[in-house]
Amino acid sequence: MTAMRSRVLIVDDEPDMVDNCLRILGRAGYDCRATTDPREALGLLESDMPDLLLTDLKMPGLDGMELLRRAREIDPALPVIVITAFATIESAVAAVKEGAFDYLPKTFSLDQLRVAVDRALRQRELQLENRRLREQLQEVLGLDNLVGSSPVMVRVFELVKKAARSEANILVLGESGTGKELIARAIHANSPRAARAFVPVDCASLPENLLESELFGHEKGAFTGAIRSKPGLMEVAHQGTVFLDEIGELPVSLQVKLLRALQERQIRRVGGTAQIPVDVRVVSATSRNLRDLVQKAQFREELYYRVNVIAIELPRLRDRAGDVRLLAHVFLKKYGQGRIVGFDDDVLSIFDAYTWPGNVRELQNIVERACALADASTIRKRDLPDYMLAGRPPVSAQASGTITSAVADVTSTAGLPLQEARERWMQALESAYLRDLLERHGGNISAAAKAAGIDRKTFHRLVTKYQLR
Repeated sequence: MTAMRSRVLIVDDEPDMVDNCLRILGRAGYDCRATTDPREALGLLESDMPDLLLTDLKMPGLDGMELLRRAREIDPALPVIVITAFATIESAVAAVKEGAFDYLPKTFSLDQLRVAVDRALRQRELQLENRRLREQLQEVLGLDNLVGSSPVMVRVFELVKKAARSEANILVLGESGTGKELIARAIHANSPRAARAFVPVDCASLPENLLESELFGHEKGAFTGAIRSKPGLMEVAHQGTVFLDEIGELPVSLQVKLLRALQERQIRRVGGTAQIPVDVRVVSATSRNLRDLVQKAQFREELYYRVNVIAIELPRLRDRAGDVRLLAHVFLKKYGQGRIVGFDDDVLSIFDAYTWPGNVRELQNIVERACALADASTIRKRDLPDYMLAGRPPVSAQASGTITSAVADVTSTAGLPLQEARERWMQALESAYLRDLLERHGGNISAAAKAAGIDRKTFHRLVTKYQLR
């Protein structure tokens, strides 16, 4: 905010003081309004919306302290400088408690006044800029950016609003592609920690030794290649939010260290001895059943209860009645760039009938692809991938033998509980599906992941899980 654009309202019952301030600040380039009547000043505060109020403390009718309070009600971000001939420590403390930015005796010099006004206006500029940035953050990451009108998603959004206000750790559950990180970012953006860092950590993509260093940092010389000390992501997220994506993939040894860090609110860098305090809110996400992992001793029970204070479960896209069309039009607006303006009715019918195994991410991928291929103003059937037209997931005919053999390899499940039998069969099918995709794309993980409608890191995690390389 430049001086030429800054509006200053001067209020003092002494005309000479008003004239003096007008002359000093006018020469400095400020746009000044002045009055000797504090009640008239109230009207000017509302009509002129000044950037700074400069007011006398002792005035008849309405004193400066009352004017200060009323001004802050009109504009909470308005900086106020109080001036008076009766300068005491008590009055200065009282003014600051009421929200005054600064306090000047009437014996102030020209430079003192100009410096105080300049500092106050700079603070207002920073406050307004922070407000604009937070509004932009809310626009990009807030709840308004979460799309869905189905009853199940309305309940999710209500839970997100309530959970965001708390300091409790949150566990976001759901299949791959359901939008777990978007929910985590919305929680952070609507929380008291929104002005601080949001730090995502991918627990699935890094080997154990590197993941420990990423989380907790390391000291110089802690291992080969550690040529300098490095803070961990838990330190970077201090007073903010750390997002532990796919926490179910966290090695057990690191689970112990993470649990200790969350309990003690301290971390120790790899190769270090100092305990470093950290204040973080943890939002975790997983596509796996953590309760099953706890029962199998693959996930520590204490950590499960530590990160799962509030659980938010995201539904599959096919379970979100009516949301497919809504999301499709959102993605169309993003990727159509004004050239593509709609969908043919038969395309929307195909969307409604499809099972969406890749969830929201698959829908986004298909709309982006269709917008790139479309040669008309609407998306037509010919712009969709063949597997969608056939109403089945993207597994090629050549995969049938692979899947059949994979299923045949599953040992008899007749005597197993339903949950365990289902898990064995799903793992066999998932492994065969991924193997076929890799074969069809020559081992190119990026291309295979795009065809599957999931992100590369999730595909890489699954490849590692099934030892497909």
